[in-house]
Amino acid sequence: MNKKILGISPELTKLSALCEANSNINPLLYDQFDVKRGLRDISGKGVLAGLTEISEIVSSIKENGEEHPCEGKLFYRGIDVEEIVNGLKRENRFGFEEVVYLLLFGQLPGVHELTNFSNILADYRTLPTGFVRDIIMKAPSQDMMNTLARSVLTMYSYDNSADDTSLPNALRQLLQLIALFPLLSVYGYQTYRHYHDNKSLYIHPPKPELSTAENILRMLRPNKKYTELEAKILDIALILHAEHGGGNNSTFTTHVVTSSGTDTYSVIAAALGSLKGPRHGGANIKVVQMIEDMKATIKNWNDESSVADYLVKLLNKEAFDRTGLIYGMGHAVYSLSDPRANVFKKYVESLSKEKSRTEEFELYSLVERLGPEIIGKKRKIYKGVSANVDFYSGFVYNMLDLPLQLYTPLFAVARIAGWSAHRLEEIINANKIIRPAYKAVSERSSYIPLKDRN
Repeated sequence: MNKKILGISPELTKLSALCEANSNINPLLYDQFDVKRGLRDISGKGVLAGLTEISEIVSSIKENGEEHPCEGKLFYRGIDVEEIVNGLKRENRFGFEEVVYLLLFGQLPGVHELTNFSNILADYRTLPTGFVRDIIMKAPSQDMMNTLARSVLTMYSYDNSADDTSLPNALRQLLQLIALFPLLSVYGYQTYRHYHDNKSLYIHPPKPELSTAENILRMLRPNKKYTELEAKILDIALILHAEHGGGNNSTFTTHVVTSSGTDTYSVIAAALGSLKGPRHGGANIKVVQMIEDMKATIKNWNDESSVADYLVKLLNKEAFDRTGLIYGMGHAVYSLSDPRANVFKKYVESLSKEKSRTEEFELYSLVERLGPEIIGKKRKIYKGVSANVDFYSGFVYNMLDLPLQLYTPLFAVARIAGWSAHRLEEIINANKIIRPAYKAVSERSSYIPLKDRN
């Protein structure tokens, strides 16, 4: 007999209230004991918890012993990401596979090395026999991140050396997952739209000679067609999302779980669980939804005063989802600018022209310009505010006709490159489980026999 998962009963509501009443910590205690909530100080700067050679984020410079905000920079293995993207543009090449190689092995590949590496990924881009039918198509989830995590954990059952955490075996597992993430994501979505939306089911196999970006578009679209500009911009999106330091939530999760000595599949599933959270990987969806509400609300998208009034209403919790946020504005680390957003914007404009959506691009640009000014006037902030990469990535995905359900999985398709590099770095360098301290602030009490309790 099949039983459905039970909903929230009145008894559970009562127990939830009890839990909240007895677990509510006085916020003043965090200041009293100098606890860095979220492992960040009052300015948002992260507490130093480790060392890495994989990437570096620069948001400030030191002058005369004092730190000052600067234009943001992101380096992969010491190389400016803007230089990487510009180099690929000059050479008219796809670059995500090259960036994966750089992050994993610490150097740019030569022609022969890049060809061999791309061939390895192409060879690994095959799912076990019956996996789509038996795993992905069974109990399809409405959330593709759930589908992706479930698929990753199930891959454990198909691996005869699943618990071998040696460096060569971990590398083999990670390369397979890097290669398979596009398939797992797209096939998961195709299954969802078939069973939930009653749409035709398309399962297009990848082509080994195509790049990751090309294969994603080819597998997703019924006619398998895409333009070169579409594929190149998706490739850039993957590059810009591939890695972002060891301190972001999902990458830190990768280090923490790896340090326990567990298997690769458990580590990557944990990282996916982190990225799924709307405070981490789902922000670009909120940007698109916010702009759509803005378009429906404002008659003249070019009227600065109307756009500014709407942004003020957002901050006052009077518009859109009433959270008081302008989505896509601000970042935990960057202040004056997010280099990824700067790189992206140039290509977003080109795509908007190809798609005849320049009017929307101008609206995004206007929000990008007005947002920081309005936030600065309305809120007490400790550093600058600028558009982050999520501000434009959602618009790009929307112009590429990618479904909202795949926005965060596409983030994962890119970020598994960084997660993999950090897992390998943790395996190579760490010999202790990561275990931060929490100070107990509860009052002591005595045990009361059951018969004497109220």
